[in-house]
Amino acid sequence: MKAEDRGAAKGAQAKTGAEPGFDESLAKLEEIVALLDQETLGLESSLEKYREGVALVKKCQGILASFQKQVEELSAEDGSTRPYAGDPDVQNPAG
Repeated sequence: MKAEDRGAAKGAQAKTGAEPGFDESLAKLEEIVALLDQETLGLESSLEKYREGVALVKKCQGILASFQKQVEELSAEDGSTRPYAGDPDVQNPAG
């Protein structure tokens, strides 16, 4: 995500008071990872950032699961789409 896109997203979020979406959460997670990689924070600050990062990972995973469910539901409506053969999320009926 470009810096100007992040700024616009943050501005829109502040105006509406809405909870940040996937892109904003991912951008924040990337910032936290970069900050932790610098190894300039103290132990307490590092642990707090790590906790924040874990919460963001869980949030992003939940959002992705929701999106996947929506795609599956939309795909099932017309019956014309199927997962591709190499999709790692599809259970193998023979296995």
